[in-house]
Amino acid sequence: MLTAFARAFRTPDLRKKLLFTLGIIVVYRVGTHIPIPGVSYKAVQQCMDEASANQGLFGLVNMFSGGALLQITIFALGIMPYITASIILQLLTVVIPRLEALKKEGQAGTTKITQYTRYLTVALAVLQGTGLVATARSGALFSGCPVANGIVPDQSIFTTITMVVCMTAGTCVVMWLGELITDRGIGNGMSILMFISIAATFPSALWAIKKQGTLAGGWIEFGTVILVGLVMVALVVFVEQAQRRIPVQYAKRMIGRRSYGGTSTYIPLKVNQAGVIPVIFASSLLYIPALVAQFAGGNSGWKSWIEQNLTKQGESPVYIVLYFLLIVFFAFFYVAISFNPEEVADNMKKYGGFIPGIRAGRPTAEYLSYVLNRITWPGSLYLGLIALVPTMALVGFGASQNFPFGGTSILIIVGVGLETVKQIESQLQQRNYEGFLR
Repeated sequence: MLTAFARAFRTPDLRKKLLFTLGIIVVYRVGTHIPIPGVSYKAVQQCMDEASANQGLFGLVNMFSGGALLQITIFALGIMPYITASIILQLLTVVIPRLEALKKEGQAGTTKITQYTRYLTVALAVLQGTGLVATARSGALFSGCPVANGIVPDQSIFTTITMVVCMTAGTCVVMWLGELITDRGIGNGMSILMFISIAATFPSALWAIKKQGTLAGGWIEFGTVILVGLVMVALVVFVEQAQRRIPVQYAKRMIGRRSYGGTSTYIPLKVNQAGVIPVIFASSLLYIPALVAQFAGGNSGWKSWIEQNLTKQGESPVYIVLYFLLIVFFAFFYVAISFNPEEVADNMKKYGGFIPGIRAGRPTAEYLSYVLNRITWPGSLYLGLIALVPTMALVGFGASQNFPFGGTSILIIVGVGLETVKQIESQLQQRNYEGFLR
């Protein structure tokens, strides 16, 4: 990986792309520290200092925003509205025929879907921004902080609208920065901004473990977490690269006097075909009842049950079992809507391709579906274990649930890192390919 970056810096045009990407990252990180109008910065910092390592319901969103959410800055919502909008559009593509037709139109259809994603991102940013402002005004953003009710001193309608508009505009700027990286930088811009947001919380989370440790001044706990993290990274890299290759043979075709086809290739089916999406779905779904209970008044039985079983991540057996089962369910669900064996089989048949030993058409689709179900089982179980085991282990060291070596974080960091390195290597190969000159 380091060799690829070193070679990229020696290539002039790639060096410009890397420096441009680094410049956008600097702008993004600066924006995560600029508070919006109407917020008492002193009160926010006091509550941040008194907050425990576990940031509760808002921990996941705060992690994706690089710590900007709880500081209520202009980039407080971060990249989450865009991620949510992209997932929603991807799910709707399977349900709405019009979107499915646009997806099949190629570049023009993709551009139209991207435009719909932007509109939905703005709508979600307004909705989430309104919810965040309402939470901050009520003092529920930092439960237990004595000055939580003073985070928004002026609670007039004009101030509230100004805060929501600022956060929505910040989300639009983040979306624009991500698209700039995609067009003029290296890799997928949204993924890189997500990577930076998570990595930004890495040093402080590590140092918090060292400060809370008791063995050798905390260095034993610190070293143990680093060692466990490296092992988990190696495991995730191994599984993320694993794939089942389905051999495909293309028959020869005579067009005029020339013969075409007759080549052999394969269909790569990844063990973790769904990526990190099932973990995000499961986390978001489990946050809903806890969020409802937080805003509900009184001390009813259902509220007490939710607070005891669905808010203690890594401690409640009910939460652990539900989280694991939801991850497995969403892994199968997402693979089912993102990979269509019948469409793949029809395309193979159209171009004269077949799997050796399998008839073209329906038998090929059934075979692909069978193989996909078989490899999705270990992939879904792997996702569940990766999301839970590091989290429960790190709780013993006093780390937060969204520590970078835990569950969602490690999957995103490794996935984006591998994707970016592949992008750089492919561009290096294009520029250094010698072909048949020698």
